[in-house]
Amino acid sequence: MMFSFNSIQAYHQGLLLNDYTCTDAVKHYLQKIEEEKVLNAFTSVYGAEALQKAVELDEKRNSGQPLKKLHGVVIAIKDVLCYRDHPVTAASRILQGFTSLYNATAIQRLLDEDAILIGHCNCDEFAMGSTNENSYYGKVLNALDHNRVPGGSSGGSAVAVQAGLCMASLGSDTGGSVRQPADFCGIIGLKPAYGRISRYGLLAYASSFDSIGVFSNTVEDAAALLEVMSGPDDYDSTCLSEKPLSYGPVRQTGKKYRIAYFSAALDHPSLDGEIRDSILNLIDRLKQDGHTVSETPFHLLDHVVPAYYVLTTAEASSNLSRYDGIRFGYRSEAPVTDLTDFYKQTRSEGFGKEVQRRIMLGTFVLSAGYYDAYFSKAQQVRRMLVDQVNLIFSEFDAILLPVSPTTALPFDHDDADPTSMYLADIYTVFANLTGLPGLSAPLFKHSNGMPFGVQIMTAKTDELTLLQLSGLLIDQYRTSRPKTEYEAN
Repeated sequence: MMFSFNSIQAYHQGLLLNDYTCTDAVKHYLQKIEEEKVLNAFTSVYGAEALQKAVELDEKRNSGQPLKKLHGVVIAIKDVLCYRDHPVTAASRILQGFTSLYNATAIQRLLDEDAILIGHCNCDEFAMGSTNENSYYGKVLNALDHNRVPGGSSGGSAVAVQAGLCMASLGSDTGGSVRQPADFCGIIGLKPAYGRISRYGLLAYASSFDSIGVFSNTVEDAAALLEVMSGPDDYDSTCLSEKPLSYGPVRQTGKKYRIAYFSAALDHPSLDGEIRDSILNLIDRLKQDGHTVSETPFHLLDHVVPAYYVLTTAEASSNLSRYDGIRFGYRSEAPVTDLTDFYKQTRSEGFGKEVQRRIMLGTFVLSAGYYDAYFSKAQQVRRMLVDQVNLIFSEFDAILLPVSPTTALPFDHDDADPTSMYLADIYTVFANLTGLPGLSAPLFKHSNGMPFGVQIMTAKTDELTLLQLSGLLIDQYRTSRPKTEYEAN
């Protein structure tokens, strides 16, 4: 029979009923990846070893061994996650040809549960960007409309799930880089709380913001991957100390939620009118169904993007200083006169324009004359935001926000001013500044034919409520969304 995938649970049932094998699944996805090369979703595909792992799992299952949690689940990973003996480039020339020496903790935990890793996905260089146009390997195309961006920075990972090139995928979220591309592609994008999943083996952009996240087609699948990857790690001191959580059934019936929303967010001039009206209608429907949905004052919205870019670029300036062309990675062959000249030449050739821009901005805000004026002030704003969300969650279960001011942008959008692109992160960077978990739930279809959704955030250690409420919204309030040609067929 022809292989099709709906959810991990249904896939495992099919395996046990001998409807198909893990080998059938891997062959199916390798064929789809080959057919859809135009999307440019992958930087590397590991076909031979994925097939070998599938054969081994089929033999293990046929011998009567019980299935592990991710038995034969075909997963793609963003090209910022270390997978031992495989290339990891961050979609940058500076790491072209570099091979990872170890597994990221999240990757090791997937492998320990018998997942199959099918390849590394394209992304904005060093996870810096919102459109996936900043990759050394070229832009990724949105599977619904090849003339539109898939979002970023985890655009390749989002498209891999959107176009049916894998069952689920991993991205990284520093300021919305999982939730925003999920929104543009019409799939689920989960950013856990900061520290829920170890960052060991994740190439750093901004260490106090970075989170590994999940793309999937169902809330249950996102919960399954989160459960496997979460938990403390001796290699990452910022990990939350709780033992791995069990998210169990994420469908709750009858529970009534207390939900906050910010009028400042829905009345913001940057927000598309249809997106605003859809979310307001959703709020009305939630009230009619017995949920408490209340407007909450929030006066710091216009400060979140400046604070975010000051802090993240400062951390990027420090983190990316290790890419100097001496120890590993790309090295300029141009004639140089001294070591400083060599560094300049290598980094100018190895880094793209957006990465250079952010390194320079970060170096500027950390400089002696401007540290107090910018970096210290941004840290104060971050503290105020944390205090404010703690007050909100003393009264509410969740916060409802838009994901992006617009649907997926066309590739010919006017990006001459990078500031306009930075401002588009207004709704997503909030969760990274405060360490909150957030999920992009695909609910709506725009008149331009593109999907969009709503963003749910919960208290820092409460991903269970996040998953349960997201499941409720998707089950009860999702309108029809456009199907990709891949789903339609």
